Amino acid sequence: MASEKIKLDKDLMDKVRKYAAMAGYSSAEEFIAHCLEKEISGLETGDSEDEIKKKLKGLGYIG
Repeated sequence: MASEKIKLDKDLMDKVRKYAAMAGYSSAEEFIAHCLEKEISGLETGDSEDEIKKKLKGLGYIG
């Protein structure tokens, strides 16, 4: 599987590591991937692109 790198704020990454360990994930990366997959699956409900944009805007992900 190909992978990409992203940058996260140090404080956020510290929290990710803490909660990933508490939840029993094998790595912070595994925890992040699971969180993103879960969030994306919630958006993939067959909504139109405009409805998805409204959801993302409401969640504060886009302006």
